[in-house]
Amino acid sequence: MFETRDLCWLIKQVQKDEIHTWFIQNRKDTEVFQTIERELPLLFRGILPSERQDASIVFSLEEGVPEQEGYSIDKRGDCYEIKSTSEQGLLYGLFGLHRILLMGEEGKIPFQTAPDQCLRMINHWDNFDGTLERGYAGESVFFDKNAFRGDMELIRQYARLLAAVGLNAVSINNVNVRRLETLFLVKEEALREIKKIADVFASYGIKTFLSVNFAAPITTGNLPTADPLSREVVSWWEQVIAGVYRIIPDFAGFVIKADSEGEPGPFTYGRNHEEGANMMGRVIKPYGGTIIWRCFIYNCAQDWRDRYTDRARAAYDIFKDLDGCFLDNVILQIKNGPVDFQIREPSSPLFGALKKTNQVLEFQITQEYTGHQKDICFLVPMWKEILDFDTGYGEGGRIRNAIRGNSVDRKRSGVTAVGNVGMDRNWTGHKLAQANLYGYGRLIWDNGLSSEEIAGEWVHLSFYLTESDEEKIRRILLTSRQVYEDYTCPLGVGFMCRPADHYGCDIDGYEYDRWGTYHYADRSGVGRDRTEKTGTGYTRQYSDCRFQEYENLTTCPDDLLLFFHHVPYTHILHSGKTVIQHIYDTHFQGVEQVEEYLQVWKSLKGSLDEESYCNVMDRLEKQLENAVSWRDQINTYFYRKSGIPDEMGRKIYD
Repeated sequence: MFETRDLCWLIKQVQKDEIHTWFIQNRKDTEVFQTIERELPLLFRGILPSERQDASIVFSLEEGVPEQEGYSIDKRGDCYEIKSTSEQGLLYGLFGLHRILLMGEEGKIPFQTAPDQCLRMINHWDNFDGTLERGYAGESVFFDKNAFRGDMELIRQYARLLAAVGLNAVSINNVNVRRLETLFLVKEEALREIKKIADVFASYGIKTFLSVNFAAPITTGNLPTADPLSREVVSWWEQVIAGVYRIIPDFAGFVIKADSEGEPGPFTYGRNHEEGANMMGRVIKPYGGTIIWRCFIYNCAQDWRDRYTDRARAAYDIFKDLDGCFLDNVILQIKNGPVDFQIREPSSPLFGALKKTNQVLEFQITQEYTGHQKDICFLVPMWKEILDFDTGYGEGGRIRNAIRGNSVDRKRSGVTAVGNVGMDRNWTGHKLAQANLYGYGRLIWDNGLSSEEIAGEWVHLSFYLTESDEEKIRRILLTSRQVYEDYTCPLGVGFMCRPADHYGCDIDGYEYDRWGTYHYADRSGVGRDRTEKTGTGYTRQYSDCRFQEYENLTTCPDDLLLFFHHVPYTHILHSGKTVIQHIYDTHFQGVEQVEEYLQVWKSLKGSLDEESYCNVMDRLEKQLENAVSWRDQINTYFYRKSGIPDEMGRKIYD
């Protein structure tokens, strides 16, 4: 039944021994309870203690466990007791007990947990033709050649992966909605296929969203306008949404990207984004639906000669003054940084500044700018930094607290991320990229987990290895984000990658284009001046204490220096190095680290299964090629710009 796909951390010991007994108190005839019963034999065969025949698991629905989706685990003799106030909580408890037993951590029992974030979501950028925008693990699990793939067993396997790490929502199609996907709204056969998918996800406690095009009234409804204040537009949406809920009664809602990168939106009609989002919110509200409105909006037709139009400013400029204006079933979806999922950029200033608006933080699991799942880049340390970032707005100012504390309806707040799975047998293309999917779910359930804990869990659950060999893989994961940053973009400058593709080095690829991602390297220095005093004024969007930190060269963190300031190559960093020497050193060090990764991985041959070993080895060889290319291009470029040689006398191509 589960032989066609690599289920990574979920199938470690299911080959032997009989499952012991289980009992569900207050059982209801629902799909979630049926899922619990179906999962028990798969997860616990050969795992429960075999010394006594009466070892068992008891599930109880009862009051007293914090948060609806939280659960507790206790043990009396050989009986494990899982309790929750909801059936979803019991399902999460099932996977939680499985993880505890496989990790050999029974000492943690009694154990109690509840999710730190309410909405815990995956955004798919899947197209109806089966391709994925920014997908690096094969084609879509949902669509194939402009048809629904229809493999419900595959969807079930995917749903259990998501539920196993505590996720509870998914959108199944690309936010850049094409015409054929827009037709989903009005074609009954398409909606019935979506209902099949939604029913499978619902059986694992996961809600299903669709991405929709703001201009659907024009492209699908043949109306002359998509103006959100037009009565005929509102009427069209009312009819369409009624049709969706007639077929999918538990449909969660829509994700909408408007006025962004050529997509139409309220600005097209002289309206603001409150008017656009609230129109959709009002129409879907009678059905209990939610509108997730993306804040990724900026001028994508900039003139590189204009030093003051700043892409980083856009989301704050558009949405800050609308705080408190959105309906309680509308959520603003805010990217973690102000630009676009770079390996290093500051946190978005909207977090903490929005105090009366439902909000979700958006991460990117798929490695668009971080190696395309060819290069190893464990993203949990980055996400951890963002969640822990103190916005400077007083008590509760850390982002992990602000996104829930500043939302009008806490149940409509949380975290979402662009997913990284496809039809590849191991789901993520690169075996080690599974750690990002696993780590994302674990971290947004429990914001207090460390990167080390999460990496350790995933490695232990995924491989049969000695402690010393597990440590080798943990070290690779935990250093990989810094290594990737070392051999790519220095000091927060960002981009410098090949346009469109976003893999590989092209330092000036975006420098004279319309996208507004400029590094402004010249013969004297490098970096974007975003200060209030002499630049774009972006620094002023932060709280007073963060503004002062970023505005001042003496306090700006080294790793964000070139995001906020244009400085000479001879500028001395807090580390004591000059900017130019830092560039040289990190790029040589990054390549050396990848070379070390290769040697470490070779030492695991014979300890790992052949498929995993070869999968990672092949990609490490590609990563080394990429790292060498970045090193040589970056170092040569800045040597030619600055004329300053490497203090160490290493090979730079002049």
